[in-house]
Amino acid sequence: MGSPALRPQWVVAVVAGLVLSGPAAAQQPDESTLPATSVPGASSPRIHADGRVTFTLRAPEARSLQLEGGDGLGKGPFPMTKAADGTWSVTIAPPVSGFHYYWFVLDGVQVNDPASETFFGYGKETSGIEIPEPGADYYAIRDVPHGLVREQWYHSETTRQWRHALIYTPPGYDRDVKRRYPVLILQHGSGEDESGWTRQGRAQWILDNLIAASRARPMIVVMDRGYARRPGTPPFALGADTTNAELQSAYGAFEDVVIRDLIPMIDGAYRTIPDRGHRAIGGLSMGGMQALSIGLHHLDAFAYIAQRSDPPG
Repeated sequence: MGSPALRPQWVVAVVAGLVLSGPAAAQQPDESTLPATSVPGASSPRIHADGRVTFTLRAPEARSLQLEGGDGLGKGPFPMTKAADGTWSVTIAPPVSGFHYYWFVLDGVQVNDPASETFFGYGKETSGIEIPEPGADYYAIRDVPHGLVREQWYHSETTRQWRHALIYTPPGYDRDVKRRYPVLILQHGSGEDESGWTRQGRAQWILDNLIAASRARPMIVVMDRGYARRPGTPPFALGADTTNAELQSAYGAFEDVVIRDLIPMIDGAYRTIPDRGHRAIGGLSMGGMQALSIGLHHLDAFAYIAQRSDPPG
């Protein structure tokens, strides 16, 4: 499972009350906070002042409950303890800063946390938690000029289907209608989709901040869904039993989508500088492998190639 983002990688953790014992401990204030990924009105999960995280779920009829998540969560699964009121809880050691996927296993069935927003990861909608990075705000929304993230539907001749991409246009794009921009095609990791870079990774705010600080050139960033199949072929699902032939077929189909469908569509619909010297491709994990393969196979189309292969979140 890849983890989107130009920022530290991923894992899970969170709360309901800090597990303390004894009269003196009960008098201490709980300085825990809710993560930005909790739904409005939620009381869990919670991040404690010392970095530990408590997860809770009320499930009076459950016989067993565990917390599981990405590698950054720690060595799980984490058994949860049931209180007299039917609320289960567990407090885990401080996770790595960044975004992490997590879920509960309730009587053997994986379920999402109703107190958390869900994000497309592990091939499905999955709970997620944001662990703030101390002292860091490069991925936070700031009072700087902001670009826009646009939805773009287009028809692919390769797949004979409609496809969905997200397009970041930099600050001022709609104001200066004569200016043209370089393009970065940015691909997500396995199990994620085109929404990962902006929802989990906050790429748009990172770019806004970098551009405002003159540390990045204003650019158009294209985030497409990294899965494709030709008509008549079975759906592609990356797993332990995926054969090399299936992998090559899926990667080959996506390569054709990028070269034959996506690039012409972007150059026609947006004010790009439509040449090799102003086009880049990059990605994380599976997206990094795709970027490397597509970029090296088409050096006439890309002047810049970037790959990052971080462990899953």
